[in-house]
Amino acid sequence: MFSDDTQARPFDHLPMGTVIDRYIIERPLADGGFSAVYLARQLTDQVQVVIKEYLPRKLSYRNWEGQVVPHNDETRGPFLRGRKFFVEEARMLATLKHPNIVDVMGFFHANATVYMVMHYDYGKNLRWYLQNRPNQLDEVFLLRLADRMLDALETIHSHGLLHLDLKPENIEIRPGHDPLLLDFGAARLLSGSGNWKGSSKVRTPGFSPPEQYNQNIPIGPWSDLYALGATLWTCLDRRPPPPVPKRFEHDTLKSAVRQYRDRASKGFLYAIDQALNLDPGQRPQAVAEFRELLNQIG
Repeated sequence: MFSDDTQARPFDHLPMGTVIDRYIIERPLADGGFSAVYLARQLTDQVQVVIKEYLPRKLSYRNWEGQVVPHNDETRGPFLRGRKFFVEEARMLATLKHPNIVDVMGFFHANATVYMVMHYDYGKNLRWYLQNRPNQLDEVFLLRLADRMLDALETIHSHGLLHLDLKPENIEIRPGHDPLLLDFGAARLLSGSGNWKGSSKVRTPGFSPPEQYNQNIPIGPWSDLYALGATLWTCLDRRPPPPVPKRFEHDTLKSAVRQYRDRASKGFLYAIDQALNLDPGQRPQAVAEFRELLNQIG
């Protein structure tokens, strides 16, 4: 799980061999703006796990004692709120048991921050496949990807949650081309009114729908389906769709049905086109509707 695609800055990561809680750190796996990810082993049975550390670089740093501390009084409040949301993410993920959703085993507090413990799965993320194995992304691969991601989203939505950051970097491809949905840092509870509850919105250009740019547009399962449509489009086009602001200025996104009719079935392409509609009301409203589109036209 997670590719070694980011170089650590000095003192950012816990040193290899560090014993923390019931684990020993083997090596860093990934590095992001809000967290550091490690490969580790359980001390009791030597089983490998992945540990994600809350480490927001803009708000905090690791001091010489290994503690993660806010930069100053101004960043203390946002740091503490982010740490609270990190714990909520871990608790939430621990309830989502599905073969295509990252398996969170628990969390613990140490070094003035929080650590999430996940099951270790070997694989490369979908972005790696786009860059290094694009010829493997044929219709068989994409149909399997769509089917498994729809299964995962259906489970997430049934728990009253939205992922809100589905993209190639957050999909790990395991042996047998079995995808695993990662990183629920942007996930939010969905209220009955269709508005999210939580902190600021995470946006990924090309993959985030209009409602993640405009708080007056309600979010819902259709928001995750836009991101899934954008991910499948990217696998076909090798580039993500234009970001939403550019699409609103001048929408140059072409129809997948017309553009790629020689590479995939019409139903599959039609489902992508519908999912990428800028109007949330014109998209599939739920996973079941997306599946129906897949099968509607041969």
